[in-house]
Formats: sequence, structure tokens, C-alpha cells
Amino acid sequence: MAPASTAVTPGTATLAFDCGSYGSGTATLTATQDGTAATISVSTSAISSPINIGANSVRSTLTLTRNGSGTTEFSGNANPAIPAGSPVSTGPLKGTVAAGDSLEASSLKVVVLGITATCKATSPQSPGPFVF
Repeated sequence: MAPASTAVTPGTATLAFDCGSYGSGTATLTATQDGTAATISVSTSAISSPINIGANSVRSTLTLTRNGSGTTEFSGNANPAIPAGSPVSTGPLKGTVAAGDSLEASSLKVVVLGITATCKATSPQSPGPFVF
């Protein structure tokens, strides 16, 4: 039998990102968990697309602080089609977790058409870190 899905809390969190010359703004992170597999989707106003971007063409890596000291990465290239001028959404980004892991986003790297934008978190996640 497959292990039952477990719930991550909170399921959604927000934080602020500074992406340097690409802009700054808030991001909403949505997390899900199925055993040790987890996904996080990101929607952010910190980066807007200057042109139409096709589905599944944004490569993203979300770095999170694990249990207050180490780090872990969630990555992937899943995204909806993004019209020019619209905020960038990416995910689900895939990663691995252990029971009791507490994860808080620290940076987001987005690669679109060979251009890399690196965003640093400028606020803690609210209402708090994801606990798996």
C-alpha cells in the first residue's frame, strides 16, 4: 500500500523578494506533500515577463532554509503560459522532505530565455515556515 498523503502547514505563505534590476515584490508559495515528496508553486509580482513566455519554459530553483541551519532546493521547469507584462508563476517545483522538516524560502532563481534573475527574500514567510 502507498503511504498516505500528509499535510504541510501552513499550505500557503507569502514573503517579499528583491530581484535586483528585475524588480521586487511579494510572492505567494503554495506547498503540498505526499510522503517524502513535496512540491512548492510560486507566484510573484517581483518579476514580470517582458514578452509572452510559453508553458514549461521557465527553469526555477527555490532555495529554502531547512530547520534553521541547512538548506534544500526545490526545482523544476513547470509553468503556465505567461502573457507579456504578467507576473511570473512557476511550479510545482519538486523537492524531498523528512517528517518534521521546517522550511523557509531564502532565494529564488528564475531562468527565462537564457536570462537569470536571482531574487533574495527580504522578509520572513508569513504566517511562518512550512512544516512537513
